[in-house]
Amino acid sequence: MTVIEIRPARPAELAAVARLRWRWVAEQDGLPAGGRDAFVRDFAAWAREHAETHRCLIAVRDGEVIGMAFLAVTARVPTPTAVSRAAGDVQSVYVVPEARDSGVGGRLIDATLALAAELGLERVTVHSSTRAIPAYERHGFARSPHLLQARLSEPGASPVRNNRSRTAPR
Repeated sequence: MTVIEIRPARPAELAAVARLRWRWVAEQDGLPAGGRDAFVRDFAAWAREHAETHRCLIAVRDGEVIGMAFLAVTARVPTPTAVSRAAGDVQSVYVVPEARDSGVGGRLIDATLALAAELGLERVTVHSSTRAIPAYERHGFARSPHLLQARLSEPGASPVRNNRSRTAPR
């Protein structure tokens, strides 16, 4: 039986995580312009620099990184009853296609939520693909009528402008 380990990524494994990120983008949008080696180097450096705010968990099978998930931790404004507050956002959950639908993604989600609980986070959000929504719901996520999103821009597009004026009409 093949054992799949879910655990925090080690610094030496960040290049493998970067290659997963490259593969994911290639699957969705085609091969990115630019060099993969440069991206892997830059991504690994970014992940090391942001290790406190972006915790990386990985799925490892037979010594190979086959999945990843990031928990982005954000400080929240203090309240009179809690000065130290934080929330989390699940980001970049990816499992290689040949390991999908085997529970690896769910295990990454569970490990990410366990890490969030360990860190004492108040809540965890996720911006999910349509395909993954049922998986997140099976692991405790629920749709929120209060969580809103404003798209400020699309890659390569002008920022969205609010056409409503705060002043009286002319």
